[in-house]
Amino acid sequence: MKHHLSFIFKLLIILNLSVVCLCASESEEEFDFFYFVQTWPGSYCDTKHSCCYPKTGKPASDFGIHGLWPNYKDGSYPSNCDPDSVFDKTQISDLVKSLQKSWPTLSCPSNEGFKFWSHEWIKHGTCAESVFDQREYFEATLKLKEKVNLLQILKNAGIKPDDEFYELESIRDAIEEATGFTPGIQCNVDSSRNSQLYEIYMCVETSGSEFIKCPVLPKGRCASSVQFPKF
Repeated sequence: MKHHLSFIFKLLIILNLSVVCLCASESEEEFDFFYFVQTWPGSYCDTKHSCCYPKTGKPASDFGIHGLWPNYKDGSYPSNCDPDSVFDKTQISDLVKSLQKSWPTLSCPSNEGFKFWSHEWIKHGTCAESVFDQREYFEATLKLKEKVNLLQILKNAGIKPDDEFYELESIRDAIEEATGFTPGIQCNVDSSRNSQLYEIYMCVETSGSEFIKCPVLPKGRCASSVQFPKF
């Protein structure tokens, strides 16, 4: 009987340790790569919802950053990983001008951008706290924008924001030829239900500094020919 109780006691300890280990592994769960996502402002604004320019004025006619999003290879993604994390604008005070230029908000009502950046940090950035603190997250994302000039790449291929329609394959090929990597492309529709170039996804390795081949591409709802609207 004594031996039996001793066995049960040992078994309970092993099971308890297993649960502790499982919880630890789940809390330290890592992501596989980042999506670096840029938005074409002409397509954001050219919908029935329209847009509002930020308080600093109309943004440049260029792709703007949407975010840097941790992702898993199966297509799922973590979000809101640290409910205790609070966005602290003082940590990015020296980056604000760069953010307003490269990561502008177009949401309504008109604002300075802090709400947009706060959302991106809390939803996505907190899931990369093993790599970045808040300031490093925004700094690394801005550096990625400097590494790939999507608008110039497309213009070099004769694809311009002139309200004309371009073959989706031509857009994808131009970016792949210039960067070495196949992008993900998302489209939205204007009030006339035209499919238009909306967002471009590039994949980045987990340190957040180098582009890589995408383990999985987002499923874009694009027509074979898409409009590239003016802005």
